[in-house]
Amino acid sequence: MKHPAARTPRRWLLAGAGIVLGTTLAQADMTYPGATAQRSPGRPIATYSIVARDPSTGELGVAVQSHWFSVGSVVPWVQSGVGAVATQAMADPAYGPLGLHLMQLGRSAPDALKGALAADEGRELRQVAMIDAAGKVAAHTGTRCIADAGMIVDEANQFAVQANLMANDRVWSAMAAAYRDARGDLAERLLAALDAAQAAGGDIRGRQSAAIVIANAVPSGKPWLDRKFDLRVEDHPEPLVELRRLVTIQRAYLHMNAGDLAMESNDLAQALKEYALAEQHAPQIVEVSFWQAVTLASAGRLEQALPVFRRVFEREPPWAEVVPRLVRAGLLPDDRALVDRILAQARTPR
Repeated sequence: MKHPAARTPRRWLLAGAGIVLGTTLAQADMTYPGATAQRSPGRPIATYSIVARDPSTGELGVAVQSHWFSVGSVVPWVQSGVGAVATQAMADPAYGPLGLHLMQLGRSAPDALKGALAADEGRELRQVAMIDAAGKVAAHTGTRCIADAGMIVDEANQFAVQANLMANDRVWSAMAAAYRDARGDLAERLLAALDAAQAAGGDIRGRQSAAIVIANAVPSGKPWLDRKFDLRVEDHPEPLVELRRLVTIQRAYLHMNAGDLAMESNDLAQALKEYALAEQHAPQIVEVSFWQAVTLASAGRLEQALPVFRRVFEREPPWAEVVPRLVRAGLLPDDRALVDRILAQARTPR
């Protein structure tokens, strides 16, 4: 029988943080920066997750999978230049915004976690991990988390893995080993850890949802630009397969954005390189190529754009109907000859 999480109001006396916050755990969802809609504490989010910082880039991330609908709406919390939090088991989502708030105030991840746990009478039901922008990391697995449950905190490599209600006690060690051995960027290594957990047995109930959130090292002042990856699989028979597919598509759009920035600097060679990489990651998405062609045409590179338009129109003819609308929207020059040459690609045999 699951023990319900305590739900009575309480004041946050933050041991190790040196401040008192007059709010309940549930209210903290609405009180602290980065919070989303208010959620009730005590959701039984049995799962496995990883929090990590990439020492070479400073990026911060969380990745998670669970047999629970929409795990990404509860477990992962990340803020650029501040830290990352994973809250699970009999999860209280307020650990996310509260932990980030404390780290933003300058508290280390271990201090923030220590203070939050000291103020939570339901802490033995919780499994929580936090990492800060300096790479200091801490985790907690309560004594009443459902077995098999455990964690590994690797301060040297700046990550922590944690899992509960697992098929066996090898899951979290498999995650740690996979993360240490993986190559590539932070997203690739986080996915490798999740894949290893599943291969080792994973959640004893099976699988349902997954998520990955990665934020840049330095905040831009525009929070909507600071998350490099923010992807969720809410309900899927193979959530990790689907999550990896989404990460690949996101990579394509990251290269598209980089290509657009290169075009703004009139660096055609770099722009074409980025656009080619985007198409390589997501060749099935015609829209990637379409906007590449639009950008080139708008920048006076019509000859480079025409063959791209031709490939797009051959695969999905309705895109030709979009071209005149872009003129009215100011996204293509109001140049009848240019538009006619673009539209001619829809009728030109190869």
